[in-house]
Amino acid sequence: MKVFRESIDVKSSGLNPHFHELTAQVKDIVKKSGVKNGICVVYSHHTTCSVMTQECSHDKTYFGLEFLQQDLCNIMEKLIPTCRTEGQYMHPGKEHIDFAMSLGTEEGEWTSLNTDAHLRSVFFGRSETIVIADGEMDLGEFGFIYFIDWDQVRARKRSVQVQIIGE
Repeated sequence: MKVFRESIDVKSSGLNPHFHELTAQVKDIVKKSGVKNGICVVYSHHTTCSVMTQECSHDKTYFGLEFLQQDLCNIMEKLIPTCRTEGQYMHPGKEHIDFAMSLGTEEGEWTSLNTDAHLRSVFFGRSETIVIADGEMDLGEFGFIYFIDWDQVRARKRSVQVQIIGE
């Protein structure tokens, strides 16, 4: 059995959920791995991000989201409204903000106002597992791989993990 791992770096713009279409990059990694039959796991260790497989709807809004992505964002806005003010959600509390600020990596206390992104990632999950058969991912006729950064607070660099296991 072979295990192959690689990562894909992406940059999210902030201000809106950001969808990164990764299908071609993941296919290249599968090919590079040499695995003919096995599984490919696409994973985010970021707790405000998700990975999903879904159809590409091709048509786009004026802001660059595919129509299906905009539909998902519209539904999530109804279920889990974007955090616009402190106190809108219980999280983050004082202890969490103090912890985050102690790391020295945050721009300000406002960067912790991303509870909506944490909750949305729970609904969609942070990974997808795709079967590899005869050296190809079995995504179906319309399947694409997307990394979603739900965190709208600011632009960020993100890393998507791809691990392939098989023979």
